[in-house]
Amino acid sequence: MSGKVRTRFAPSPTGFLHIGGARTALFNWLYARHHGGEMLLRIEDTDRERSTPEAVEAIIGGLKWLELDWAGEPLSQFSRRERHLEVIRQLLDSGHAYYCQCTPEELAEMREKARAEGKPMRYDRRCRELGLCPPHDRPLVVRFRAPDEGEIVIDDLVQGTVTFAADAMDDLVLMRADGTPTYNLAVVVDDHDMEITHVIRGVDHLTNAARQKMIYDALGWEVPKMAHIPLIHGPDGAKLSKRHGALGVEAYRAMGYLPEAMRNYLARLGWSHGDDEIFTTEQLIEWFDLNAVGKSPARFDFTKLESVNGWWMRNLEREKLFRRFLDWLPHAPAEDKPRAEQAMKKLADADVRARFMQLLDALRERAKTLRELLDLSWFLFADRPLELNAKAQKILKDDARAMLKELHARLSALPEWTEAAIDEAVRAFAEEKGLKLGKVAQPLRAAVTGSNVSPGIFEVLEALGREESLARIEDQLAE
Repeated sequence: MSGKVRTRFAPSPTGFLHIGGARTALFNWLYARHHGGEMLLRIEDTDRERSTPEAVEAIIGGLKWLELDWAGEPLSQFSRRERHLEVIRQLLDSGHAYYCQCTPEELAEMREKARAEGKPMRYDRRCRELGLCPPHDRPLVVRFRAPDEGEIVIDDLVQGTVTFAADAMDDLVLMRADGTPTYNLAVVVDDHDMEITHVIRGVDHLTNAARQKMIYDALGWEVPKMAHIPLIHGPDGAKLSKRHGALGVEAYRAMGYLPEAMRNYLARLGWSHGDDEIFTTEQLIEWFDLNAVGKSPARFDFTKLESVNGWWMRNLEREKLFRRFLDWLPHAPAEDKPRAEQAMKKLADADVRARFMQLLDALRERAKTLRELLDLSWFLFADRPLELNAKAQKILKDDARAMLKELHARLSALPEWTEAAIDEAVRAFAEEKGLKLGKVAQPLRAAVTGSNVSPGIFEVLEALGREESLARIEDQLAE
């Protein structure tokens, strides 16, 4: 491979960064990194009616959350309009393009005729030899003069050799009647000027590759290497939709997924490294190449994503997981906002932060997402007296409260407040009362955490400290 590898991610800012776009960005980023190159970012914002600043912000925010960086500043395709028009004039001068005066009504007639004959719609080239040029009494578009014979061959790094009959290609529009360049023309010019060596995108762009190759050839420019990656389908094999998980990346962030897990999972959608399922980013960069990308559609599976995320929740460095949790709290979904805001406020307190860190390893064993981590650790941030969940309310019946009153006195007298000392005292108390340990530990858990589920209750009590633990028990005795 000669020269520096340069890939590009080129989203249209008409909505969020969806999961397919994120996977395309990841593959471009990994391929460039693997080969010591760089990925560029181009915002294809020529559709002025549908492109919005908010969508651009969402795309850039999604890439930053996934930690997929790019070289230089993002390039606005719209800002290069004059350059695109310059190339269109060049194609007109060389005879590879021509002006067309056909009205929308005439095009509709062609479409109806093709439909009646059971043929695909193709412009009938009636304006090819008219020699039209502005000014003119009808609006003019510029069309590309497609070859009349031969083949257009795409040597694709994923799909293999793909051949299109030249006479089946349309004379595509290069410039609209309002003077704006079209997608296929702009893409060719931008990829050429940005010195893109590899175009990695979805297989739904394969026909565009043939159209773009015609323009490259007409201009005498070198065609970048092409790689059209498989689409992502739902687990039922149907085209990915919102019910399958075709959401914006920000939605996955809000649901509490880790960027490490998203990169890991997205890499496996269409690419493989043996039977491996878990990859660090360093491993992905080392192993990723296009020869291991398959042709078949990948299947999105929420269960698998949750499993991968659960692995990363358990295995990410503790300090990094804590930072991920802090970073996630401002992005929690609306229904979690009040609790997330309170957790942020409480974690500013050194004692609360210390308790959280002390229990983090135990908490993350049960949490498959950052959202579940907030649920499981909520007892650390909740105001007293704790609001009991339904199961905790059932546990704390009158007999349980009477038992807790006696246990409170026993715990108050402990000379040291450690997990081992608390464990020993509670076990001795249960034995004296002829009770199984669970009959004592569960009411204690309910009173201290407001829930029937938590890390080991003795570990929780040590982390909360003597004063806070006893005060929480007292709150429930006062009910």
